[in-house]
Amino acid sequence: MTPAGLQKLRDELRNIKEVQRPQNVADIETALGHGDLRENAEYHAAKERQAELAARMAYLESHISLAQVIDPAEMNSNKVAFGATVTLMDADTEEEVVYCLVGEDETNVKAGKISITAPIARALLGKEAGDDATVRLPKGTRDFEIINVEYKAVD
Repeated sequence: MTPAGLQKLRDELRNIKEVQRPQNVADIETALGHGDLRENAEYHAAKERQAELAARMAYLESHISLAQVIDPAEMNSNKVAFGATVTLMDADTEEEVVYCLVGEDETNVKAGKISITAPIARALLGKEAGDDATVRLPKGTRDFEIINVEYKAVD
């Protein structure tokens, strides 16, 4: 994962611990004050939220502790690999698209960040500017030409 991706996970974990979980505890206490727990929807919803927060915290803590951080800004290569920002030309539409290959937790297609495990990313790995890449997708195959490969800091 990139340094920005790791920081995003840390920020989310901090938010859960410092904001969401204390609010959830307060919600449970408020619901307990309403009496009979058997028919107390607020209590059951708050307890369910507590379980969701605990599961997300465990997930985040695990991923943070096991993270392998790679800073694309420190990479020097002309081949597509993790962290690369790749400019592609769609052979059919002649439309240019730019993708940054990031870890699964950092994926944001609207921002142009795709997972290194995505079909497009896998088809691009090891290729250079000027190479062609054929991507097999559920809707059929698409051909791309790699216009540019660069490594820079990821936001």
